[in-house]
Amino acid sequence: MLDGRIFSGVSVLAAVVEGGSFVKAAGLLGLTDSGVSRAIKRLETRLGVRLLDRTTRSVALTDEGRRFYGEVKSHLDAIEDAAAIASGATSAVRGRLRVNIDPFFLPQVLAGRLGVFCERHPELAIEFVTSLQVGDLVSEGIDLAIRFGQSGRSSLVSRKLMEAPILTVASPRYVKRYGRPKHPLEITNHRCLLFIDPHTGRPYDWAFMRGDETIEVPVSGPLTFTDPKSMLEECLAGTGIAQVIGWGFGQLLERGKLVDLFPNWHGERFPLFAFHPSRAHPPAKVRAFIDFCIEAAREI
Repeated sequence: MLDGRIFSGVSVLAAVVEGGSFVKAAGLLGLTDSGVSRAIKRLETRLGVRLLDRTTRSVALTDEGRRFYGEVKSHLDAIEDAAAIASGATSAVRGRLRVNIDPFFLPQVLAGRLGVFCERHPELAIEFVTSLQVGDLVSEGIDLAIRFGQSGRSSLVSRKLMEAPILTVASPRYVKRYGRPKHPLEITNHRCLLFIDPHTGRPYDWAFMRGDETIEVPVSGPLTFTDPKSMLEECLAGTGIAQVIGWGFGQLLERGKLVDLFPNWHGERFPLFAFHPSRAHPPAKVRAFIDFCIEAAREI
């Protein structure tokens, strides 16, 4: 028989994880902060393990809590799916959506367009989390991840949304000072701005494709980044040459702020994926946001 006290405690734990604090969990559940705290303590006592590390500023799952939550989250999702099906609400886009999103895709593709999505779905609130890696979506309370490249996590459902071209760009200031390379192989002798691949912890390799021809070029430079916005600012300032996802740069190229160094070598493509925890029926809010991401990228 289902222990109602454990089920009640798990529901409170889920609210704490999703809300990120006892205060937010209390608001989601209509309880007091102390009521949430007591429910968590009762659950911990019942299980005989400490589930949360609490400080004055934050709440985080312990290792035991992460394992426990990872096990029960799928069951909570299944109950939510069953309730949605029973109520006929599988097409309702509402509630709260937590998205782990690529630090390039958000500012370069979605920023400035999100108001349209909010107007379409006024009952939905979105929280964006930007990080280098996908992480553990379940324990972090993430509904969806939008990232370039595969995640390597077999427990996630992945869907390739589309592919973006790779551009090699520099500012006119850089070209005036260091010259413009005429062929990709000449990049070896130039100052390049490197970007860390979150899956390997090393800078991305640079490759150039034209038809069936592919050239891999060793590059080096003074700066290495994990933040695409900072890399772009340094590229605009003339510090070095950068390889970037070819979305969101149309105006900078048209206004002459950036120069596309090799317009005939756009063959390399970088895939954009959507990841979400395995569920029989992905929520309508997840499906709606994925569709919007595809729409926004196509409009760039």
